Amino acid sequence: MQKRSNLNIWFRYLLTSISPKWTINLLFRLCHHRKPDLDNPQTLDEKIQWMKLHYYKDNALVKQCADKWRVRDYVKDCGLESILTEVIACYDDPKDIRWDELPEKFVLKWNFGNGGNVVCTDKQQLDADQAVRELKRFQKLKFHLLAAEPQYDVAKKVLICEKFIDPERGSSPVDYKFYCFNGEAKYVLCCIGRQDGQKPEFYFFDRKWQLQRLNRQGIDAPEDFTIPKPDGMDALFDYAETLSKPFPFVRADFYLERGKAYFGELTFTPSGGFDYGRLPESDRLFGKLVRLDTINRKS
Repeated sequence: MQKRSNLNIWFRYLLTSISPKWTINLLFRLCHHRKPDLDNPQTLDEKIQWMKLHYYKDNALVKQCADKWRVRDYVKDCGLESILTEVIACYDDPKDIRWDELPEKFVLKWNFGNGGNVVCTDKQQLDADQAVRELKRFQKLKFHLLAAEPQYDVAKKVLICEKFIDPERGSSPVDYKFYCFNGEAKYVLCCIGRQDGQKPEFYFFDRKWQLQRLNRQGIDAPEDFTIPKPDGMDALFDYAETLSKPFPFVRADFYLERGKAYFGELTFTPSGGFDYGRLPESDRLFGKLVRLDTINRKS
């Protein structure tokens, strides 16, 4: 199984190196069972693919904001330093981690791509050797080539150790994902249950905290379904709009605990732009909200 996985990784490296468009066409067909329209993109996933080819690869600000270390400077420049999570340490290599100097709870994450994180809620129970192996495995990935996501081609790979955000309930903080179009935070995707080890449920809400039936779980929810609006949610919408202003589309992720906001990350390619869980009609709706005419096209 590991050999097959490695062959798949190297095949995608090679394919993207030859032609990012080939990788995009292949993965899009596997996800949506059709070829993407890259000449006249209409859906959000199609427009994300278009931006990979003509916008993300040469945009210095996009690359900075996709870098989980360098984006901190952007957040500061936007006047939102107060929502940054405390950094405990940074490393060039997992072998440099001084485990005895870390607190009982912390999060280790690389500054590129998604995944590969180590979330420690009890250092006494952590297998440090296993954690180092997993972190080194992720470090070796050429993540920008796996799904033709050029914004993850970082100049330097940095391993960040952040303070763990202690949740008021459950075992990990709830995250809120804001879908922002041309500087407007239209919807927030709320995840329920992930922090308790259950199968998570996802629901979209608008700024008025009205349920938006944009995914399968939203459609299946009872007519009067809602969840309590967390204290501080209005501020999160404002933060998302401040951070998303320069971009045709970005998803701004935050945590919110006891009314205190914490910045998570800016994501330009949710699911790599291959989101098979999104309803086709929602993909078209989101696509209409992304204005590509404001972008100077580059071949």
